[in-house]
Amino acid sequence: MLINRAYKFRLYPTNEQKELINKTFGCSRLVYNYYLNKKQELYKQEKKTLSCYDTIKDLKNLSKERPFLKEVDSMALRTSLFDLDNAYNKFFKENIGYPNYKNKYRTNLITSTYKGKLNENIKLDLKNKTITLPKLKQVKIKGYRNLETINGRIINATISKEANKDYVSVCVEEDIPVPEFIPTSIVGIDLGIKD
Repeated sequence: MLINRAYKFRLYPTNEQKELINKTFGCSRLVYNYYLNKKQELYKQEKKTLSCYDTIKDLKNLSKERPFLKEVDSMALRTSLFDLDNAYNKFFKENIGYPNYKNKYRTNLITSTYKGKLNENIKLDLKNKTITLPKLKQVKIKGYRNLETINGRIINATISKEANKDYVSVCVEEDIPVPEFIPTSIVGIDLGIKD
């Protein structure tokens, strides 16, 4: 059975990496808020909404207007648009609270094969206590002293700040064997229901 499990690690970035993390937080927040505002205005004026893919297409224009968006991980910016779309859909369909602002960003795993070599933008090395993230390269981590490896496929990584400390949560898809249940006894119950 496939399950998703998160592993949270404390990040120990260098000063340059801290600066890039803060820029990515700011840019993700800017993109999220910019398109939230754009969706609100479009809905007020024309009773229409932008789809997630419309906002992703328009992100190219926004990054031309604001070139500093190219300095950060592009996948983090796109993921913030997917998060916005999910929050908007939940608000309208499930009547869950209106989308609000975030203090974290997420980046998805991208894999590619070139000349027979597998390339991934997120790599976790528990032996050397490092994680490789897009644009940040290798960052030192701490946590899970008893783990040497994580068995499973990395799906995404979420970088967050708590009390001025940086953390990364790595979401991993793991295949867990489900034990077969073999009943040892059977019980029959007569409820006496006529209708």
